[in-house]
Amino acid sequence: MSTIYLDTIIKSDIQTVFDLARDIDLHQKSTFKTGEKAIAGRTSGLIELGETVTWQAKHLGVVQTLTTKIISMKKPHHFTDVMLKGAFKSMKHQHIFRQEGENTIMTDIFEFQSPLGIIGKIFNTIYLKNYMKNFLLERNKLIKETAENNENLTEKKG
Repeated sequence: MSTIYLDTIIKSDIQTVFDLARDIDLHQKSTFKTGEKAIAGRTSGLIELGETVTWQAKHLGVVQTLTTKIISMKKPHHFTDVMLKGAFKSMKHQHIFRQEGENTIMTDIFEFQSPLGIIGKIFNTIYLKNYMKNFLLERNKLIKETAENNENLTEKKG
């Protein structure tokens, strides 16, 4: 099993960041390079506890689908999704949020296991772990930009 840990510091309140991390539409914007689209389950808006979403995207030159379910949620501190169906042998993504002064620390703990035994482990070591890390970094960059721009708009209005 491989694990990716990421901390993103965002100058915004915890509720805003929590909601942006659950926003299906924002996720689709962050994954435009792979053409990721929500095709079943919750396909727009904010995903909630117990809901599923099926994504379709082109990764590594192959169109793939991935169905995930939100298995735990404590607003606005954390939520966890797991793969129900998809290319991984297993996948779990914990999203953790904590407020520190004017910043929210968004932590991703992304655990996955590649299929295909030893071949999958080699592919994971050589390529997949870094690919998934960059995928998450791209998503987090858009969450950060959106939250901080929304915060700036609120300050200008007030």
